[in-house]
Amino acid sequence: MHRSGSGRGDRDDEVDLLIDAWSRRLPGVDLTPLDVMSRLRRVANRLGRLRASAFSGAGLAVWEFDVLAALRRADPPHEFSPAQLIEATMIGSAAMTNRLDNLTRRGLIERRPNPRDGRSVLVRLTGEGATRVDEAMRTLAEREAEELRGLSREEQATLAALLRRLGQDAE
Repeated sequence: MHRSGSGRGDRDDEVDLLIDAWSRRLPGVDLTPLDVMSRLRRVANRLGRLRASAFSGAGLAVWEFDVLAALRRADPPHEFSPAQLIEATMIGSAAMTNRLDNLTRRGLIERRPNPRDGRSVLVRLTGEGATRVDEAMRTLAEREAEELRGLSREEQATLAALLRRLGQDAE
């Protein structure tokens, strides 16, 4: 029977059972990577639901949070050009235009002419946008801390370092 070596006891989790089943069907295939990748996928799915819940409490969709958070992280007056927002959020140009229109209608951002280039605009976070994104971030930080409560600070640091390395290798 497959064991991931988690040190968490003898109880199989869903991934162990999945790997065991595939091992019986494909005995010559090394399924070791599934120990990590299937768990990452499950954690990512759970994180997606957690984030959506944290953001909805502040009246934001995930995509709204992403744009507002990029602006909030910028130095005051918390503004970017649309091109800078596209780069910061990795969203396409057409999608960004649609998102900016929506956020402007909701009063969470404002657009103003770029004083350095009259053909372009700057997107600025409004006070209401800052309040909403700050509330969402506080809630997210609390909920993510709760999710990680079973890991020591040292284990969290080790996991972060390993994930950083895995993410860099993927780029």
